[in-house]
Amino acid sequence: MNAWWHEVWVTLQGEFVDIGDASQLTRVTVRLLMAAVLGGILGFEREHQGKAAGVRTHMLVAMGAALFVLVPQMSGSQADAMSRVVQGVIAGIGFLGAGTILKNHDGDESHVKGLTTAAGLWMTAAIGVAAGLGREATAVLSTLLALGVFSVMPGIVKLIDKDHP
Repeated sequence: MNAWWHEVWVTLQGEFVDIGDASQLTRVTVRLLMAAVLGGILGFEREHQGKAAGVRTHMLVAMGAALFVLVPQMSGSQADAMSRVVQGVIAGIGFLGAGTILKNHDGDESHVKGLTTAAGLWMTAAIGVAAGLGREATAVLSTLLALGVFSVMPGIVKLIDKDHP
């Protein structure tokens, strides 16, 4: 029976060897945390505005996108394979975004709702991809620009609309 438990233990050890050393563990941790924090920042802003996709949704989208590119990168995938992974992330987020868009018919008028939420989730996934690929500065800059679009642009639009009757 002792040999059986030893075999189980060795098998379990073999299953957890994808992170080989402290530098790789640090790299994976930093990239996933970076994606989570940046997604959370955008999600907090959306939740603060009363939008349906908030902190948790944005964090999960960013971390998921980061993980989708991080794992193949760690396993040595070539550029063409990584291109296909990124294309898959983009398409998958497109389906998620499509689920947030609603079209209401009020009499003769049509009103589309949720486009900004869909675009925000798409941007959050892109930020997650950047973080997952180790492009942390690009991810941070993109988050700041997206945050500006979410928080500054509505005020600018109101100002312009106020000036034009």
